[in-house]
Amino acid sequence: PGKLIGILGASGAGKTTLLNVLAGILQPTNGKIKVNGFDINLEKDQIQGVIGYISQDDLLMEDLTVYQNMYYNAKLCFAHLGQEALDQRVMEVLQSLGLDQSKDLRVGSVLDKTISGGQRKRLNIALELIREPAVLFVDEPTSGLSSRDSENVIDLLKELSLKGKLIFTVIHQPSSDIYKMFDKVYFLDVGGYPIFYGNPVEAVTYFKKETNQVDSERGQCPSCGNVNSEQILNIIEANVVDEYGQFTNKRKINPEQWYERFSQYFKLDHLEDVKEPPSQTLVLASKFKQLLVFITRDFLSKISNKQYLLINFLEAPLLAFILAFIVRYKSSPDHSEYIFRFNENIPVYIMISIIVALFMGLTVSAEEIIRDRKIRKRESFLNLSWNSYLMSKVVLLFTLSAIQTLTFVVVGNLILEIKEMTLSYWLVLFSVSCMANMLGLNISSPFNSAVTVYILIPLIIIPQMVLSGLLFSFDKINEVISSKDKVPLVADFMASRWAYEAISVNQFINNSYQSYFYPFEKEERQSDFNTAYLIPRLKDKLKYATKNLNNPDEVVTKNVRRDLKILHRGIRKLAIQDGLENIDLRNDITAEKMSPELEEQLFAYLNKADDYYKDKFNRAVVGKEKVIQILESSEDFDYDLNAYKNLYFNESLSDLVRNISVKDRIIEFRGNLIQQIDPIFHDPTPNGPLNYRTHFFAPIKHFLFKTWDTYTFNVLVIWFMTLLLYITLYYDLLRKFLQLLEKARWRN
Repeated sequence: PGKLIGILGASGAGKTTLLNVLAGILQPTNGKIKVNGFDINLEKDQIQGVIGYISQDDLLMEDLTVYQNMYYNAKLCFAHLGQEALDQRVMEVLQSLGLDQSKDLRVGSVLDKTISGGQRKRLNIALELIREPAVLFVDEPTSGLSSRDSENVIDLLKELSLKGKLIFTVIHQPSSDIYKMFDKVYFLDVGGYPIFYGNPVEAVTYFKKETNQVDSERGQCPSCGNVNSEQILNIIEANVVDEYGQFTNKRKINPEQWYERFSQYFKLDHLEDVKEPPSQTLVLASKFKQLLVFITRDFLSKISNKQYLLINFLEAPLLAFILAFIVRYKSSPDHSEYIFRFNENIPVYIMISIIVALFMGLTVSAEEIIRDRKIRKRESFLNLSWNSYLMSKVVLLFTLSAIQTLTFVVVGNLILEIKEMTLSYWLVLFSVSCMANMLGLNISSPFNSAVTVYILIPLIIIPQMVLSGLLFSFDKINEVISSKDKVPLVADFMASRWAYEAISVNQFINNSYQSYFYPFEKEERQSDFNTAYLIPRLKDKLKYATKNLNNPDEVVTKNVRRDLKILHRGIRKLAIQDGLENIDLRNDITAEKMSPELEEQLFAYLNKADDYYKDKFNRAVVGKEKVIQILESSEDFDYDLNAYKNLYFNESLSDLVRNISVKDRIIEFRGNLIQQIDPIFHDPTPNGPLNYRTHFFAPIKHFLFKTWDTYTFNVLVIWFMTLLLYITLYYDLLRKFLQLLEKARWRN
């Protein structure tokens, strides 16, 4: 303790690497770094707050003032101090460093400076000094400073060492006055070889003697007392002169030879080991208080950045206005006025809204961890809670996303006259934006460049667009990933698919016009499908099978067996059981057991089922008419069927969720008859407690022995994705995965 040690050497000698290893930022490949016998990499709790680190770069929050940088740093370190005690401690440190007059100035960035370079260096030192670390590592404290500022900074470090601190400083070409302030200097040569350790002035005489220079006994100027530290580097790196008097690229003494001389002449005495925890002045805030400090600090930083606020709060309503203005047109049949019902752009508006929510969520979060990486580097010596830090980001980003998506929905839906759907639209878009926040934080964590992150954003957005379910029908994409009866598995990993289905299904079923009639229309459409498509197809299968039952052709026999399987699976989908009392569907409807009597029974059953669904269709039509009569005769509100339909119902959205443009209303796929028309009216069949997968635009989902409406289920799925992304972020899985890939690449 009480020593100021300078680490010097040529560029690339490994000075900063050595400093980072000593400070615990980099782990040594071999060996250990210990303080009082405690391994700084494995026993961090024992030396918490003992080590301080001042980087060559400014580790400051640029949008906060000098005082705020100090205050919130102190608040994390001294949880036991009250407001007044904290303020007093901060002001004492600022005054001791001559920063008290600048305390209310914003720190500013390199391109937007508010305080000078010397003040920034002193503030970096102050942030470490306030918590009084016993060992301080300082990297290039004079870089970019004037000679006067450089001397002031080293003066400060010297004063701290005299108070009992052990300070290691990497410095490049110091002036004579600065050089002589060091108690010891440690010279490195290229490759990290140590070549001198000792008194600064003695270093000059040592290297002069080793190279047999004239006046080698003299380390400093006898008249002015100056020491030329640059002379040492010139001696170390001196090159051989050829026979023509020209310098060659070969050094007179290479790094290995300098190291051999160091090993021979410098025998460092081993000090007695002390195995006791170093004294600590820190009382870290609890995880909850850390969360509050992180939130407050980040919030103040954001609101002080006027450009950040302006862009993020105006972006959403402006995009909503542009989008809604473009897709709104005079959509009435005679093109004289705007009517929501006939606006063909509503399905596209829903999809673009989801993409905007994804984009805004990604862009506001993509730089968050990258921007804070310098601050996290400084605070890493405090062992602060990673979870508290992440939760502070979650709170602020989710709040911002809530405001952005709400303003987007309010403006967009107002212009397009999408009524009574503001909250349902907002919840889905907010959920998507929050998921994008977590995705942005995940890709922000492993990368060091914001440019890399923004290059990745299109790779995230475009698959979300392609697999949203609108641009391309799921049954008309590459057969490697497509499916005829369910949404492709790859699409289930896209938040856009869940969001688009949730909004579309909810908009169709629960609008103020359709909500009255949906149950009746569901009965109508499913009954009509059964009588018009399913039952006739089953009769055709039965006719073909019985006609070709004894055909010797192998292909025909195979088709017969296939059709009989389809027949028994199709019959099981029909609700009526009357007529099946004496038939075992699984075992009787086979090529071996099929007979004229069974054929007759099955035809009778299918005819009965046909009559059943026709009757059901008629009853649904009557029920719907009764509801219309009740609504029109109600005294509680003035109901006009056509007016309500114009206000709340959209024809294009209806066509989309009913899939009326499909050519084949029923298809065969993997031994089943698959309904293609009216997916919004078709309830999926339960298939196990964990099998949630259904066709697109299904009105309900089955999961965990419970029936969920599609809107609720899909929103919960998006939040489940968000939770999974938080877990991957907490354990930094993406960074670890990239590190494994990098190691594998180097091994190959």
